[in-house]
Amino acid sequence: MLTSIQDVLKTVRPNQRCITAAQAKTELLNNHGLLIDVREPSEHQQKSITNTLNIPRGLLEFKLPEIEKDAERPIYLHCAAGGRAIFAAEQLTRIGYQDISVITCKFDDVYTTFS
Repeated sequence: MLTSIQDVLKTVRPNQRCITAAQAKTELLNNHGLLIDVREPSEHQQKSITNTLNIPRGLLEFKLPEIEKDAERPIYLHCAAGGRAIFAAEQLTRIGYQDISVITCKFDDVYTTFS
């Protein structure tokens, strides 16, 4: 029997730091963290936040270590609704990143907050 993605998210989410877009914006102003959009490039091209790094979830754990070697630098992940960002955070934790936050609101809320 297959497990639904929603059920998997219910088990993964409690282990991730989930925050609002407003909280992420405030923290980023103070800690110089990385804001990463884990949506697909086509989604990012349609509408994106300035100074956001776009690395699709499927490539994140392969590409981010080339870009950011400091495992302690704060990383903030967002996607369209939070699900992909939660899975991305889990993978980054597994490879050693220590300060990861997931922005769990819808993309339009993230966009409005950061604009």
